[in-house]
Amino acid sequence: MDRRSLFFAYLPTRRNLRWTSGLVLMFYAALHLLNHATGLVSLAAAEALLTVLRGFWHSLPGSLLLYGAALIHGGLALLALWERRTLRMPYIEAIRMALGFSLPLLMAGHLAAMRWAYEVFALEGSYTRVVRGLWSVEGVSFQWALMTAAWAHGCLGLHLALRARAAYRRGFHLWFALAVLLPVLAAAGFLSMGRELQWNDLHSARAPTPAQSVAIDEAGQRFEVFYVLALAALLAGRWARRRWTWRTGAAWVTLQYPARALRVPQGWSVLEASRAHGVPHLSVCGGRARCSTCRVRVVGPATHMNAPGRDELRTLARVHAPDGVRLACQLRPTGDLQVTPLFSPLPEATGGVPFGRFGRERDVAVLFVDLRRWSGLAERQWPADLVYVLDRYFAIVGEAVRESGGLPNQFIGDSVMAIFGLDVDLPTACRQALRAAECIGDRMDAWSAGFEAQFGHRLDFGMGLHAGRTAIGEVGYLETTTFTAVGEVVNTASRLQDHAKTADARLVVSLFVAMQAGVADQLGAVEHVSVRGRSESLAVLRVRAPALSAAPAP
Repeated sequence: MDRRSLFFAYLPTRRNLRWTSGLVLMFYAALHLLNHATGLVSLAAAEALLTVLRGFWHSLPGSLLLYGAALIHGGLALLALWERRTLRMPYIEAIRMALGFSLPLLMAGHLAAMRWAYEVFALEGSYTRVVRGLWSVEGVSFQWALMTAAWAHGCLGLHLALRARAAYRRGFHLWFALAVLLPVLAAAGFLSMGRELQWNDLHSARAPTPAQSVAIDEAGQRFEVFYVLALAALLAGRWARRRWTWRTGAAWVTLQYPARALRVPQGWSVLEASRAHGVPHLSVCGGRARCSTCRVRVVGPATHMNAPGRDELRTLARVHAPDGVRLACQLRPTGDLQVTPLFSPLPEATGGVPFGRFGRERDVAVLFVDLRRWSGLAERQWPADLVYVLDRYFAIVGEAVRESGGLPNQFIGDSVMAIFGLDVDLPTACRQALRAAECIGDRMDAWSAGFEAQFGHRLDFGMGLHAGRTAIGEVGYLETTTFTAVGEVVNTASRLQDHAKTADARLVVSLFVAMQAGVADQLGAVEHVSVRGRSESLAVLRVRAPALSAAPAP
């Protein structure tokens, strides 16, 4: 890699800039609301905390951090609006966008009265001055609208960015309660300070003069006019671009979906094409390459596709996407292509959030266990005896999986599928799966000792274990559904269980699982096997019964 490429590789991506600047603004808003909430203690307590916070935010580093984040976040929002070819989107994204673009209008007067007045007239933005100035029905309503809009915009942005993460979903009710409680406490603190000012008849040590008040109002109004004109110019430019594109008909491309073909102007993303023409298309993160739920399988010349950016490459690598798969939100075709969405869309009522039947992604470990010589046993035993054998076998495997922290979720014929990692990280899931394999081996061996004497048939079994990114949810038809994992990882684990038959092994585990569990050097030599359904060979370890004891405790 040359110096130029190395330099650009270390530059922050647009997604990173948006995320970092948004977190800075969210941190500022949270501190601001918390400062308001201290008014429930006393006006003096709120003023004391304000002095500390103002000392930081008015310093050169604090000012650069805060206003730099605001400029970057606002600039990226305007750029994203310009790049959008359609404004059709799920309602939750529309609300977040509307709140975001309304904030400059709501904050113009507040910024002029606080920071601009401080810099120009040296007026301290004390609570005594601010609360006294806003102490009216209109003023309190305005303050509440400003706080609600800013906080709601930030919370929705965090929700869209994090809702695909398991840790966030597990603590969603707690985060939601905190998100609601903080602005309520802030509003109560603001009202408490107003009542205290009324009771004690307190006045600001230095209130703005009438001339200063006029100048402050004019500064706020000038910013509002500038912002409205800039936003109107941007929207007018979008409208003119759309009219020119549709009238000239130049540079159009055809996207062939499984059920229909769409003709859209060049420059549209595949996700925008789907939304503009009413094609259901899942996108959890809102089209910002933070998730892979909008991914599509693409067939067509490479020259008809824009090159994937670093954000897209990072996301595709995280889910081990094969060649020919792109993110619909990032793919902007320059020529005709065939595209197939790989995730089923969810009802609009859920806002596209994968809390429903299907669509949640998670890194898990998948273990397959299969009885050997079952056909020979079935030929020689009564059906009732076979039911007893299966019940006992399923109980042994199921109990071992649950005790190790996994979920035995499918019992098909004489095979069991178990999932590990629904509520833990992947290394822990891999250790749990290896521990379950050891427990299954010990308990099946103990059962087999008496089984041959009872049934005249030797009992044996094999296991396959693999890990990686899967889709988690319910699949099926109508009322007949089951919770499961779907993806290449599941297919590979099943193939490894089949390979255990010919490999003379109790367990065939992928090297990736062993490395995640920290036992890669304890389970024998690494082999490379061809697995049906995979284009490349897979590094695996053949584990016989004694070697399973090397699995660490989860």
